[in-house]
Amino acid sequence: MSAADAFYVTTPIYYVNDKPHIGHAYTTISCDVLARFMRLDGKRVMFLTGTDEHGQKVAKSAELKGVDPQAFTDEVSERFRELTGLLNVSNDDFIRTTEPRHREACQALWKTLVDKGEIYLGSYAGWYSVRDEAFYQESELVNGKAPTGAEVEWVEEPSYFFRLSAWGEKLLAHYERNPDAIQPVGRRNEVLSFIRSGLNDLSVSRTTFSWGVPVPGDPAHVMYVWIDALTNYLTAIGYPDTSDERFKTFWPTVHHTVGKDIVRFHAVYWPAFLMAAGLTPPRRVFAHGWWTIEGEKMSKSLGNTVDPHDLVSTYGLDQTRYFLLREVPFGNDGDFSRQAMIGRINNDLANDFGNLVQRVLSMVTKNCAGKVPSPGVDAAMLAQEPLIAEAHNLISRVRPLVTAQAYNKALEEIWATVGAANRYIDREAPWTLRKTDPDAMNRVLYILMETIRHLAIVVQPFLPTSAARILDFLKVDAADRSFTALGTKHALVPGREIGAPQPIFPRIDTTAKTEG
Repeated sequence: MSAADAFYVTTPIYYVNDKPHIGHAYTTISCDVLARFMRLDGKRVMFLTGTDEHGQKVAKSAELKGVDPQAFTDEVSERFRELTGLLNVSNDDFIRTTEPRHREACQALWKTLVDKGEIYLGSYAGWYSVRDEAFYQESELVNGKAPTGAEVEWVEEPSYFFRLSAWGEKLLAHYERNPDAIQPVGRRNEVLSFIRSGLNDLSVSRTTFSWGVPVPGDPAHVMYVWIDALTNYLTAIGYPDTSDERFKTFWPTVHHTVGKDIVRFHAVYWPAFLMAAGLTPPRRVFAHGWWTIEGEKMSKSLGNTVDPHDLVSTYGLDQTRYFLLREVPFGNDGDFSRQAMIGRINNDLANDFGNLVQRVLSMVTKNCAGKVPSPGVDAAMLAQEPLIAEAHNLISRVRPLVTAQAYNKALEEIWATVGAANRYIDREAPWTLRKTDPDAMNRVLYILMETIRHLAIVVQPFLPTSAARILDFLKVDAADRSFTALGTKHALVPGREIGAPQPIFPRIDTTAKTEG
């Protein structure tokens, strides 16, 4: 497989100052969907997630707990690693910025930037937010605080600087050539406006703490957390060894998914670092929105953070994945409510999709001896059936939407076909045909089974466990579950025995009190 077929997917590496919450789950699931989809579509995929473990905020958190920073990060990082298992995430690597391989990559990138004259020693005096791990200009402060609401402190210390001011026009030219490199459009406009306002050289080292990657040749300094953290995307594919097969294959096919609060770091600082080092910027940075909880901003002080473990244990894994990606357009802010989630589970999953599968396979079990019925027509004639044609065309409608990370629209397209199948079964009434025209019943049931097969294959990235169960019921071989199996070539074989159907999406009892 060539590099042209490669696709590199990354989450941001998550900061280890707190346990995982719904925002982390949202980002991780969205990247998992993209990675799974591209694998099923024949791409060679690299999917990376991990944890960001350096910086002043981590050092202070460890100090407050009375533990060594490494012990602190070991504990919290493991929670994020466990999250990937909880969410059935298919990541290929889990990186930690405290790993030796990462230190090597960071120091190599730093040396390259120094050799190219892009880093120089000076002194810094200005406003710094420990919470954000970010420097702010006086003009950016709002009522004496960072734009995020975080407290800031005045910092004066020796510092190495990256010549960011020299890269404004080059960044604008890059984005002119690559108009889709920042998504959605609103975030692109924000980034371009920030660049056009003028870029200042960026402080990229600190001396007031030591928990970080030492600056090569000057260990009194540690690297600013963002040059350290961002380099992880290179570390995971073998950098600084640019001859590594992973690097040659996957860079710069990378698609970063981040929260909107860190888009500047990924779409301004990061591509500038890369271009200054002679490397190509990432293919895309997609900045999604934030979640509120029952109409309120998510906050530890309010005690309204949502634990992914709670969601999965209460509602189910695929149900959680579905709700988070169906409820709001990816890129917009969204509000989490348990009522809305229960509505999606009961209506979309249980009533629409789950009931379709249960009805059809139960009728086949009862009326066709549990075997795939014969449609009674050849493949060419079958393909002319409107519902079959819609099922065959489903992947062509979904592919551009997933590629654009319009996950809610992709799910809407899939559920449009679910709706068409439900209307078809009601219109054709195979339970009546059983008595009046058994051959017609067999054809109707076969069309429905083929439609379900297509639905289950296409929905795999979103609902991997549930889709696998449906395909198991249909006795579809593991080798026939990629998108190449869509269409007539791998159609269900008449006479083949199917499995006994079981409920896929149990309804949530709305009469009982749901635990908050």
